[in-house]
Amino acid sequence: MVKDGPLRMNKRKALSAETEKEIETTNMDFEKIVWQTPANPPERQDYIFRNGRRHVKPYYFEFISHVNKRWNGKTIVDLFTDEFRGRPRDYYVSAVKCGRIKVDGKMVDVSYIVRNSQKITHFLHRHEPPVMAWDIPILLEEPDVVVICKPASIPVHPCGQYRKNTVVGILEAEHGLAPLFPVHRLDRLVSGLLIIARSAVKADQLRQQIMAREVRKEYIARVVGVFPEKQQVVSANVDHDAREQRSTAEVDTNSAGKSACTKFTRVSTNGTHSIVLCEPVTGRTHQIRVHLQHLGHPIANDVLYLSKDVAPRPGQATGNKAANREPSPTSDIPLDSSSDLVEKKSGEDFSIDPMCTNCPDLAPKGYGEIEEALWLHCAKYSAPGWAYECPYPDWALLN
Repeated sequence: MVKDGPLRMNKRKALSAETEKEIETTNMDFEKIVWQTPANPPERQDYIFRNGRRHVKPYYFEFISHVNKRWNGKTIVDLFTDEFRGRPRDYYVSAVKCGRIKVDGKMVDVSYIVRNSQKITHFLHRHEPPVMAWDIPILLEEPDVVVICKPASIPVHPCGQYRKNTVVGILEAEHGLAPLFPVHRLDRLVSGLLIIARSAVKADQLRQQIMAREVRKEYIARVVGVFPEKQQVVSANVDHDAREQRSTAEVDTNSAGKSACTKFTRVSTNGTHSIVLCEPVTGRTHQIRVHLQHLGHPIANDVLYLSKDVAPRPGQATGNKAANREPSPTSDIPLDSSSDLVEKKSGEDFSIDPMCTNCPDLAPKGYGEIEEALWLHCAKYSAPGWAYECPYPDWALLN
């Protein structure tokens, strides 16, 4: 959780004279910065549309973490330099000196050694990755449920570097729909049906039906090759590697993976690609994608599973650091901790932070390209008493 209220600099204690001098002029301006917490809901004016992409105006935010076993005994600067490599060491030195990085709510020296369970806060100018500027079609709006057709490229809920550029954030900003409780999730690059409850009670009811396997889930995929006419049933454990953000299918029931089953039925083929109806009985990470790869018919534009080797998508890194990484530093803006922090208006309708390693760019470094929408689409969810459907995308029509 991020604390509410304005950010205030704590009293400086045991800081060197050099550090005192460096932050002397910084403090007054730093306290004037308007920063955001979960109590600040996304608003329509938070978005900038450019070249077919939806951007979020950069904003100030405080990330909170706690020292774990691996971090214990490191200096505060070494910790950030080693664990969050997207920014240069000089940035972290400056951030510690001016109080953007604190330990247990207090300013510390750059040589301060962190200990287990201490709270580390990092106050920064946050740039969210862009998503495609498509609208989010609302298929059905009921008192207790909202059903939408999720466009590819947009994550369902806040995660990693995404907070406002999410389905939940956009629906709140543009349609005033809040609070929202996603019943199930779709990967960021997957499109299709998304059921969102309007209360925690309704969300729990629907999730229990899914967990009890009372819900029939139907997806369609465009895969490589001529898929067999006869229905294919894959029962292969799915082992997800969180570091690589990639799953593998293992037939051996003694493998470390979780049991998984998917039914596949060919809908059509043009000799090069096939449209396949996918019915996951279980719900494992990347289950449909890895089971199709296991059959020798991976999704035709799924770079991650077109081969057995890990293949990063254009402009993206693999692994856990891809989801949580901070952008790499290429900005020419100086990282002097005594920089004037008064917000300056750019010609792009957002504020420039002199210490930010992403400014003056709108998108964070490393997100120059939008990844291609995956040819996997959630088409229908049904259970006794209800059914929701989503129209097929254009790629499902083979020429």
